[in-house]
Amino acid sequence: MRGVVLDRSLEDLPLFRLSDSADDAPVSYTTENGGRWRVIPAPGDRLPGTFDQDVYVEILHRYNEGGSPPDGAVTFTLHAFLRSMGRRADGRTYEQLRAALSRLERTTLESIDGAYWSAQSGASDVSFTVLSTVSVQRRRVADREQLHLFGNLAAGEPGDARVTLSATLRANLAARHVITLSAARYHALSSPVARRLYRILEVARADGRLSWRVPLERLAEQMPLTQRYPSHLSRVLQPAHEMLLSAGLVRDIAIRQYDRQWHVDYVLGSRPREET
Repeated sequence: MRGVVLDRSLEDLPLFRLSDSADDAPVSYTTENGGRWRVIPAPGDRLPGTFDQDVYVEILHRYNEGGSPPDGAVTFTLHAFLRSMGRRADGRTYEQLRAALSRLERTTLESIDGAYWSAQSGASDVSFTVLSTVSVQRRRVADREQLHLFGNLAAGEPGDARVTLSATLRANLAARHVITLSAARYHALSSPVARRLYRILEVARADGRLSWRVPLERLAEQMPLTQRYPSHLSRVLQPAHEMLLSAGLVRDIAIRQYDRQWHVDYVLGSRPREET
C-alpha cells in the first residue's frame, strides 16, 4: 500500500478523542502562536473517537489512491471499507462506520486567529467539517438476494457509501501542505495513542526536524489526552512509545525534567520508501 497523504495543518491540531466515551464537551486548544482551535460535536452526539480516527485515515487513503478527484468524492462499499481498516464486517461495525461518517460530517472544526492555516483563506478565521456530504444507500432486499451470483461481492453487503471531502481540506492537499504516513505502519500500530503520536511526529518531520522536544503537558493537549499528572501521562504513553520504537518510527524516546517542567524528547526514525 502506498502512503496516506493528510492535511498538515489539521494533523498538528487535536481532533479525535483517544477513547470512545460519550464525551460531548468541545475540545479547546491554543497554539504556540496564540491561535484558538475548537472541535464542537453536533447536538446530541459525542466527539469523534478512536474508531473515527481510523475511518478518517482510510477515507484520505482512498482519496489519494483515487487520484484526488476534483469534486472530493470517495465511493466505497461498507464491507470493503471495514476490511481495508482491518475490522470485522458485521452488524455492529456497520453501525459504527455509519455513525463515524456522520460525526465527520457534523462535527464542526473552528479556527480563530490562525490556529489552522488554510490554502483557501490563509490565517483567517475558518469553520469547516472533515466531510461536507455523506450518503449511505442500503441495498434493497431483492438486490441482496442476487449477490451470491457475483463472486466479488459479499452476500451480507449492506450498502454503498459516497462521501465528499471538504473543500478546505482538499485545498491544503492540492497545495501540498501535507504529511505522508505509511498505511502499513499505521495499521500495524494497535494502540490509538500510538497512531495519533505517529501522525503528530510526521508533522515534526515535515518541519525538517530530526528530533523533537515537546513539553509533556502540551503534548497531552495536542493529542488530546485527559490525563494531566506527569506520572499518569507517562503510563499512558509508555505502551505507545514501545510500539513506535519497535516499528522503527522513532529511534529514541526519553521523558525528562528541564527547569522543573517535564518534556518528551523524540529522535525520529528513517522514512520508509513507500512514503516518499
